[in-house]
Amino acid sequence: MAETGVKTYQVRTFGCQMNVHDSERIGGLLEEAGYVPAEGGADPDLVVFNTCAVRENADNKLYGNLGHLRPAKTANPDMQIAVGGCLAQKDRGEIVKRAPWVDAVFGTHNIGALPTLLERARHNKAAEVEILESLEVFPSTLPTKRESTYSGWVSISVGCNNTCTFCIVPSLRGKEKDRRPGEVLAEVRALAAEGVSEVTLLGQNVNTYGVEFGDKYAFGKLLRSCGEIDGLERVRFTSPHPRNFTDDVIAAMAETPNVCHSLHMPLQSGSDRVLKEMRRSYRSKKYLEILDKVRQAMPDAAITTDIIVGFPGETEEDFQATLDVVEAARFSSAFTFQYSIRPGTPAAEMEHQVPKAVVQERYDRLVALQERISWEENRKLEGAEVEVLVTVGDGRKDEATGRMTGRARDGRLVHFAAGAGVRPGDVVTTAVTYGAPHHLVADSPILAHRRTKAGDAWEAGTAPKLPGVRLGMPTIGRKPAAAAEPDGCACGSH
Repeated sequence: MAETGVKTYQVRTFGCQMNVHDSERIGGLLEEAGYVPAEGGADPDLVVFNTCAVRENADNKLYGNLGHLRPAKTANPDMQIAVGGCLAQKDRGEIVKRAPWVDAVFGTHNIGALPTLLERARHNKAAEVEILESLEVFPSTLPTKRESTYSGWVSISVGCNNTCTFCIVPSLRGKEKDRRPGEVLAEVRALAAEGVSEVTLLGQNVNTYGVEFGDKYAFGKLLRSCGEIDGLERVRFTSPHPRNFTDDVIAAMAETPNVCHSLHMPLQSGSDRVLKEMRRSYRSKKYLEILDKVRQAMPDAAITTDIIVGFPGETEEDFQATLDVVEAARFSSAFTFQYSIRPGTPAAEMEHQVPKAVVQERYDRLVALQERISWEENRKLEGAEVEVLVTVGDGRKDEATGRMTGRARDGRLVHFAAGAGVRPGDVVTTAVTYGAPHHLVADSPILAHRRTKAGDAWEAGTAPKLPGVRLGMPTIGRKPAAAAEPDGCACGSH
């Protein structure tokens, strides 16, 4: 525990990028309320679980973690435990019934209420549960504790207007709510002014951005506007929907120098029959045509995807159609998922659920195919020079191999020979010596090294704060010890 009068906190994150970004908001709120991050192995005064409801075992994971904390709570009744996120939105009061030692439960629409709920629970000596049905305050108006000095998430919308039969997100995140372009760009400019060189624009379906204020070209315009921001070197976005992916967005990507030629385009299935059952409003032919247009405009584009294996009623013929599309698409990598029943979704009630053994066998075949394609595509890059933004903690074997790790502009992971004075946040240029299935290796000497403000901030371990946090201005700091625990869920992949 911390010194008397100073409360410490830890946020444990499960799920997608939206949840990771929400956890940054939670951290910002708590620090504004006087909490400080728990250091090392010290027991925190407050543990916040930011949950995901997409995976079948999401509730088991949550209640297992809550159970592990019960002895600590019993030993120290002043310790507080809070649960938020999608599972909290779905289960509501059930969480306190199953884990009565929880102090506060809040949903996806009222993150900003957390400090008040904790104070109420402390005063009343009883659990506080508050779940709103619609967005109270757009999350970007909340203070933010950034995880990285060199890259930042910027939310452009929340919620989703699609009705995919396998997805529970719309019922938990609500209908799409768009942020005004000026607010988005103000946050991006603030990040760039503090030295952040890479920004990822986030939305459940980023390319329908503008639906609320009636501008179907708003997303392409936003990308171009990001290109005019001084100091911003890389712009990414996730995730788009094939139905809404228009030519003006492809043009904006190709014509805006700081927009990276990387695209995450969820496929879900290569079978037109299954896509119809999923309520995915495109077919495999249109999907491949989009990829062709992207590569015509940007031959170096790296395209990734999401695929679900074993959707209810999927036949061997349907699965072969998926394999055929994957072969044709030449994805640089794919997030592959075995279908699991998600209570509350239409697909959960469908007949002809595919036996687990069949799903597993198909899944193994798909993974083997994609591994071969990824390896073939990465081998093509051997000898090529790549610009790498140096990152923290992406290479588990870096210490043993004497390498550091970063991301190329196309999003590929690069393990490169360490150089003197190179820090996370800096930018290096190196040559690829080997293309592995999941990453690139560059064991040749570094060709160029550029020190950056983000690298200075990382080295100093400082967290510069921007003024006016209530206007959505973020803070920026070194990545905390309690990092996200991603499930690999596709809840942002619509």
